Amino acid sequence: MAEVVLSGAIRSNLLSIQNTAKLLDQTQLRLSTGLKVNSAIDDPTAFFTARSLNTRASDLNRLLDAMGQGIQTIRAADEGIQSITRLIETAKATANSALETQIIPSKSQGPLNAITNQTLALTAAFSSIASTEQITIAVGTGTPLTVTVGAKTVSQFVSAINGLTGISAQIAGGALRIEGDNGDALIVTSTVGSIATDLGVSGTFANGTNRDSFEADYNELLNQIDQLAQDAIYKGVNLLNGDDLTINFNEAQTSQLTVGGVTFTHTDDLNIPDIPADDWATDANIRTAVSGIDAATRLLRNQAATFGSNLGVVEIRQDFTKNLINTLETGAADLTLADTNEEGANMLALQTRQQLGSVALSLASQADQNVLRLF
Repeated sequence: MAEVVLSGAIRSNLLSIQNTAKLLDQTQLRLSTGLKVNSAIDDPTAFFTARSLNTRASDLNRLLDAMGQGIQTIRAADEGIQSITRLIETAKATANSALETQIIPSKSQGPLNAITNQTLALTAAFSSIASTEQITIAVGTGTPLTVTVGAKTVSQFVSAINGLTGISAQIAGGALRIEGDNGDALIVTSTVGSIATDLGVSGTFANGTNRDSFEADYNELLNQIDQLAQDAIYKGVNLLNGDDLTINFNEAQTSQLTVGGVTFTHTDDLNIPDIPADDWATDANIRTAVSGIDAATRLLRNQAATFGSNLGVVEIRQDFTKNLINTLETGAADLTLADTNEEGANMLALQTRQQLGSVALSLASQADQNVLRLF
């Protein structure tokens, strides 16, 4: 098709209308997207600078999520410390209750004798006992201990029993009394002959008071401390069971904080030993246990302060990162966001210009229409 020949005036007005239409399209795009730079064609420098800023903001957002999870891990460990502290306080209360409980030995005593001369009365009964006879005495779960009559007198026999660990003997009211010092059940039997029966001390006697239940309760509390420390885990990381936590603060991982873990089981960092059977029969051993508990309490408080300091650092960096992300996104927006008020005014002006262009084009075409009047 041959090109249509347009006059200079018409072509000029047509070009103006086309430019106005192009500007209208551009303004409509900016209003619809809210961006004045939608692609690198619009403004390469602003487009790629904004993309770089937004990319870093996105990377920091991911780090921000990791910081939040790190904070929760530290908080889980801190909650564990607070709970372990309460268990240790309970253990200390148990030890103090044991210390306040007076031990009453379990005892076995032969029939009382009204004769004033106690030694003569007991000697008369003892003389009929064969020298090979043996008496066996056990206290609680301890190893049974044996004494042979041999060529002993009454006083020598009593001294021999007193020489046994944890067992005491004396002559009381013309009869023999045997006691288990720690208050556990006293078991007296005749290994050879019937000496225990002859002296009236044979049998099992649980008439004392001991501290066994306190020892068992205390050891169970230590077991609960271990279980709690192992349960203070968050997303596979347990700061109370030897794990470390590393929190990164920048994309290059050159700025970070490593939170050192501890092993807060009673046999490791807390250093609180289990109580052996009958260990609390002496007050000194209980006081030693209480001192160990106090040391563990101080360790827990110091570690809680350390975790608190670490938590403060992470929270400060979290706030800084949030503000930095906002700064980056604001900077990118300044480069690419459109001013809707300005673009709205442009739209109105362009619509007016488009209408005027149409009128001008109509006026320009009237010169050609005058030629038709010649015919």
